[in-house]
Amino acid sequence: MSSKTAPTTSPRHPLQRYESPSKGFSGALHVVGLISFYHAFKFLVDNPNQFNDSFGWHLQFLTILGISISTACFLLGLAADILNSAPLFVAKNYIALVAAPIEIVISILYWGLRAIDTALVVPPDLPLPPLIYDLCFHFFPALFTSIDVILLSPPWPTSPMNPQAPLIMLALSTGIAFLYWFWIEICFSYNGFYPYPIFALLTTYQRIGLFAVSGSIMWVVGGALRALYAWVNGYESVEELEKAKRARKMGEAGKWE
Repeated sequence: MSSKTAPTTSPRHPLQRYESPSKGFSGALHVVGLISFYHAFKFLVDNPNQFNDSFGWHLQFLTILGISISTACFLLGLAADILNSAPLFVAKNYIALVAAPIEIVISILYWGLRAIDTALVVPPDLPLPPLIYDLCFHFFPALFTSIDVILLSPPWPTSPMNPQAPLIMLALSTGIAFLYWFWIEICFSYNGFYPYPIFALLTTYQRIGLFAVSGSIMWVVGGALRALYAWVNGYESVEELEKAKRARKMGEAGKWE
């Protein structure tokens, strides 16, 4: 009797570390992440300030925009886990291309600027949130989305990875940075103040420079995530992908290679 085992029929990418979508670790991570995001939003509602009634609400803050993107990402991920839906899983992975890098950038900028001077990122009339909520805003989203990308996702939403991935991420990062600049200037025109005090300290050209640097950091972070993914899970090769496809087809047909 042959000692060979039947190849897997799982649609999981051969480099993906853990099964996802699934109701196991993947589902648990998405539930925990969504609970964290919920408490962040609940804190904003339970502790109103001038931003609650201003144009743009708290979505003037890059932090809250990031959590909103991460929430959409994890809602799709959880729906994919529950329904075992490949299209929802792919949609989650596309949003994760933005969610994980932007959350890491938010953490880097927030904690970095806070180390220099808290007044650069926290308006003077607003108290700092309790530490657990500060982490819900500025640490846990980066942690959860990074775990999702590294352990529960393929190296790229499509397979094989788009050879233009670095250029795509550069354009995406730059576009997001300047869209945010455009957005906060609209909010400023209505409210007369910026969400982050550092913006008021800079000239227009200095703000442009800040957003250009932020976009560059996001691009570098995206590249670092892909490098970390390869270090943890391995590099994608056409040969391995073809072998995995053959294995799935033979497994579905009840054959052995």
